[in-house]
This record gives sequence, C-alpha cells and structure tokens, in this order.
Amino acid sequence: MRKLMVAVGGSLVLAAPLANADILGVGANVSYWDSDFSGEVVNKGSAVDIENDLNMDSDSNANFTAYFEHPVPLLPNVRVNYISISQSGSGQVGLEEFDGILPGADVKSDLDLDQLDATFYYEVLDNWVNLDLGLTARKFDGELVVRDTAVGGRVSTTTVDAVVPMGYLAARFDLPFTGVSVGADGNFVSYSGDSLHDVNVYGQFEIAMLQLRAGYREMAIDYEDDDDKLDVELSGPFASVGFTF
Repeated sequence: MRKLMVAVGGSLVLAAPLANADILGVGANVSYWDSDFSGEVVNKGSAVDIENDLNMDSDSNANFTAYFEHPVPLLPNVRVNYISISQSGSGQVGLEEFDGILPGADVKSDLDLDQLDATFYYEVLDNWVNLDLGLTARKFDGELVVRDTAVGGRVSTTTVDAVVPMGYLAARFDLPFTGVSVGADGNFVSYSGDSLHDVNVYGQFEIAMLQLRAGYREMAIDYEDDDDKLDVELSGPFASVGFTF
C-alpha cells in the first residue's frame, strides 16, 4: 500500500505544475446502473456464492456525482461520488455449511453496499484531449444477511467496513464543435492481498449546460475485514444526466 501511495503521490506532485484549469467549474449528475452480481462472501472461513447459491437479482442502482474545479494553481479539484447498492435473492446454501446454516437449506438474502468517494485531482490536459490524475478516499460499508427460512432458522450477518485510498485516472476525447465525446475513468488499488477497481467507459453528448452519458461500468471488490471477506464483482450498463455550470 505504501509503495502505491508513494507512486501515485509522486505523480500528483509532478502533475500539479502542469495542471490546466482556466475557469471555475461546477457540475453534478445522477446515473442509473443496471448491475449484475457475481462472486462470494466468506464468514469465519465458510463461503457462499452470491450468484449461484443466493440467486441475487440484477438491480438498478442510483449514483450521484458532483465536482468543483477552479483555476487556483497547485490546489487540487474536488469530486464527490456516492452510490447505494441493494440486492436480494432466494436460494439454497451449497454443499458446505455457511456460518452455521446447514448445506441445502433454503435461504433468503439481502446485500447492501454503500460507497462514498472523495477525490482530489488535477487537470493535466484540458482541451479536446482531457486527462485528470488524482487520489480517492473511498468509504464503503457492506452487509450480507442470510436467513434460513425454516422456523427458528439461523440468521447470518457478514459485514465489511473500511476506508481505502485509491488512485484516480480519467481521460476524455472531444470531437470539436459537436458536443460528442468518449471517455473512461476509474479508481484502483491493490495491496496486502486486497484489491479494488471501479472503471467505466462511456459516450457523451453535451449541449449548453446539459450533459447526457451512457456506457458500461465494472466494479470489483476483494477485501478482507477480520474473519469476513467480500470478493464480488458488479458490472453492467449505465445512463446518466447531468448539468455543468
């Protein structure tokens, strides 16, 4: 982790004198992400597959983003992002016991995952080619509740709670005089056996202050918190509408 932070931090120090922001800018958008779940959750050494065992349904999740950009030299711009993900399903525990729930037991499950990002970044390029480089502090809380549907059945709760530093990179290519652009942005980190990445690619159309965007997003979390572990991937298309000032 320290090597990653030193490398990204060093890149930011080098990028700061090159940052290019000519005017004050404020923007916000709301997006809807139709994501599918895959992977597993581990509780005290026992694992359950959230797709094949718990039959988690795909769902549309709301995502909110706001940013503030300024022309003050050396000070980073700020971007805030929040997403709340909720999934539920009915299935059966697999061939092995899961946290006291017997193999083959019918279960109902609920998974909640909340994420709040604070990103500090510099605009290294700001013309028809746009490039941002920065650091993100991600606060995420995950909870999986699995209920044995039998009368008096066991209820298992798995929780993961962390604040994780991540690298941030965003690139966009504008087709001049059309309002059309394509781009990608992402957060990433890998250390001590844990890894997270959150990447999206998109096409965008902008007219006046209105910004319309559609694309594909993939997020993977492999994180261990004491005896609980979350190793899941979410992916699917998204669409957003936003305003810039």
